Amino acid sequence: MKAYRYTMGSTLDELALVDLPDPIAGPGQVLLRMRAASLNYRDLLVVQGRYPRGQLDVISPLSDGCGEVVAVGEGVDRFAVGDSAIPLFFQSWLRGPMLDSDGESALGGSLDGVAAQYRVFDADKVIRAPRNLNFAQAATLPCAALTAWNGLHGPRPLVAGETLLTLGTGGVSTFALQFAHAAGARVIVTSSSDEKLAKARALGADCTINYREHPEWSAKVREFTNGRGADHVIETGGGGTMLESVRSTARNGWIHVIGLVAPGQIDPVHVLLAGVTLRGTEVGSREMFEAMNRSIEKSRIEPLVDRVFEFEELPAALRYLEQASHFGKVVIRI
Repeated sequence: MKAYRYTMGSTLDELALVDLPDPIAGPGQVLLRMRAASLNYRDLLVVQGRYPRGQLDVISPLSDGCGEVVAVGEGVDRFAVGDSAIPLFFQSWLRGPMLDSDGESALGGSLDGVAAQYRVFDADKVIRAPRNLNFAQAATLPCAALTAWNGLHGPRPLVAGETLLTLGTGGVSTFALQFAHAAGARVIVTSSSDEKLAKARALGADCTINYREHPEWSAKVREFTNGRGADHVIETGGGGTMLESVRSTARNGWIHVIGLVAPGQIDPVHVLLAGVTLRGTEVGSREMFEAMNRSIEKSRIEPLVDRVFEFEELPAALRYLEQASHFGKVVIRI
């Protein structure tokens, strides 16, 4: 089979498509013919050697994919040949709170990822794709969608009538917009692109803010919420946007810290005085994934696919992602 291999310390240009032995499903395992993969900003960090978690020295990258079950091992009854299936991002996180050890079971980081024509997985670490999605759409779910779902349906679930603020129009933010809109919440979206903001409004955003025109965008959030602030914030920026997010959040509101693209620092006194909760939100468990997929099927939510690249074009797709001109997800057809 063909698979991509990346060596720590090398450049994106050295991401190599190589021949590897075809894998075989053993007892309790399923063999997937990978049909599609999707890209996350995290994948760029991995191939640039900037990912904050441990990773293999030589690895097949990419965490998110969807494949077709082509063989099942002895004792497997959760899947049959022909099923569409999605591997878990954190292979060991099946249910309950995340453990420190789960962080070392991430595909495309501490474990080989899905940038390969075939992959073998333990059957309990793969779930069925939503029936209303094709391979490309289903491949977008393991990281971005589940992270957004975990934020909005975690310890303090978003409810109808509340307000969500989501930063930007990348994968996590776009899924958060779709999930919140389906739940009956009001949604505020920020971006530097009026074109992307128009697309966000078409998806159901109630208020959009161009942060280039309004660098202190928390004032616009407060204006839209009659001074109260947002109940939930999907914080995809990092230290550089955190202060404005805190200023945008209602007292007792929640900020789900997800991104790290905007470097910077914040004085904790702002969090103290605002009375908000900061929560690190890192993907989710199999149990959450299954709940999310049920909601996707019932609400007929369709992930937004910005552009599809061929398997041989993975380096070009990563460069396209780096430009941040996309709206929705960038997908690789395998």
